[in-house]
Amino acid sequence: MWGLLALSPWRVAVAVAWGVVALGSGLGLAALAAWLIARAWQMPPVLDLSVAVVAVRALGISRGLCRYLERLATHDVALRAMTSARTSVYRALAHSDIWWWRDPERAGLAVGTASERSGARRDGVGMRRGDVLVRVGADIDDLGAVVVRVFVPVAVAVVLSLAAVGLIAIISPLAAVILAVALGVSGMLAPWLSAVAGREAERAVRADRGEFTAEALTVLDHAAELRVAGRLDAALDQADKASRRAVAAEDKAASHSAWAAAATPLSIGVSTLGALLVGIAAYGPTGGLPGGMTPMALTILVLVPLSAFEAVAALPTAATTLTISRAALHRLRQAERDTVAPTSPAARDLATARDRAATDGATRAAAAERESAAMAGPVRGAAVATGGSVVDLPEGRRVVVVGPSGAGKTTLLMAWAGLFDTPRAGVTFFAEDAHLFGTSLLENLRVARGDLTEEDAGNALRAVGLGSWLESLPKGVHTTLAGGAAAVSGGQRRRILLARALVAPAHTLLLDEPTEHLDAAEGERLLRALLDADSGLVGPERTVVVVTHQLPADHRADTVVTVTATGAVHIEPTAHSNA
Repeated sequence: MWGLLALSPWRVAVAVAWGVVALGSGLGLAALAAWLIARAWQMPPVLDLSVAVVAVRALGISRGLCRYLERLATHDVALRAMTSARTSVYRALAHSDIWWWRDPERAGLAVGTASERSGARRDGVGMRRGDVLVRVGADIDDLGAVVVRVFVPVAVAVVLSLAAVGLIAIISPLAAVILAVALGVSGMLAPWLSAVAGREAERAVRADRGEFTAEALTVLDHAAELRVAGRLDAALDQADKASRRAVAAEDKAASHSAWAAAATPLSIGVSTLGALLVGIAAYGPTGGLPGGMTPMALTILVLVPLSAFEAVAALPTAATTLTISRAALHRLRQAERDTVAPTSPAARDLATARDRAATDGATRAAAAERESAAMAGPVRGAAVATGGSVVDLPEGRRVVVVGPSGAGKTTLLMAWAGLFDTPRAGVTFFAEDAHLFGTSLLENLRVARGDLTEEDAGNALRAVGLGSWLESLPKGVHTTLAGGAAAVSGGQRRRILLARALVAPAHTLLLDEPTEHLDAAEGERLLRALLDADSGLVGPERTVVVVTHQLPADHRADTVVTVTATGAVHIEPTAHSNA
């Protein structure tokens, strides 16, 4: 956990030091105030109390000031740690097989009953989009809470507890023993009870909450398809059940936490009562026996334990937070393991075959396969096992892939891009369902090229036929797409995604159905431009591979790749390839 958060030891030490000074000021304030009350009762000269009065004011001010500084230092460490952890997780996901969800076994969608698939997801076999959202969002937030609620509070509690017991031991060793036992119950037993009580409940909460998030995203993203299939009500019912289970588990965890929290007030009462009894026995009814204690010592003996428990009061919460954070760390590590691509070609072939069998009920299969020597080579060396034969990316600057739905055209593009093993430099795959973010048009295009200028962004949008629409926007390319894809029509979304592909610096563009949802005439116009090296839409030095169902008869592609329903691939050079 420390390594993932990349914590700086000296920054943590500074935060702990400010926490010790802050709560130490409170402990000193309690002791000094107790002494001042008892001494004032004796009515000494005012000058005898002046130093104590000033010190009380100084401690009161320093407590609030140091507490503020401790909050600043602690949250600085926590936010830095969360940034490091999120960066590490994003980097791990970015360098993994991002198409792992297509493998039914790794995605927790293996063939079987609904309860078996749900159980597989809960056991961490695989993840869906909602699960990934929980991992990179809530789980990393839980890790960041470790610094604020565990590391610093525990260190401060240990130091302050030792200081309080040492102070009381100077006055009465017996009272110090009572205080030490009470602090042990509040600082060790109560957190242990809290952690044990909340562990199982936390697992249930996270599992059901992740299930609810996944089901909710499914409904939100595919409501229309689910309604047509008659499965929308079932999906809503599944999400509702997961939500109810999560609420019930959260209530159970809250109940157990309440019982664990009751240990601290009980410890305070026992410690105060014990100190009072010890003080009465030592002080005596006549104002002090030989070897007894002064009124000031008696007051300190009774009031200091009340302040000593301030530091350990946060430990039950710290134990619960640590339990949650450890579970979050386990899930993040599991996510990294789950997103590692299969290294064996045979394993990849088997995974793809199972995917096709589960979704289409057919026997055709396609799998990515590559020799290790070719993995570092150019894209022309990319090989795909399809229909029992090995197919390289054909020669030509303009290649079109056609075939019926489900034949494996998208799989072909993904394999040529190296998404089943190692992504290939200079090759970019643009999926038909690529995401539009809830930010400006310019930033959505900068997903493909970070240094894209406003002028280039505008030119790209105009090139794909969005010029009139762009001119109508109040802020041009800086207009925010509120809700991402929900802010535009299906045709506008495809054009924006195509513009993103055009501005990408990749030498080879693999476009999956870029003209879907466009009217026939406009779709054909864009396809002709994409497949014509002299159209100016894409530079002639770049390679464009397009998957489409609507190939114009007068296209100028160099090569036509046809994928049959059985998965067989036929490559046909055109007359333009020799032009």
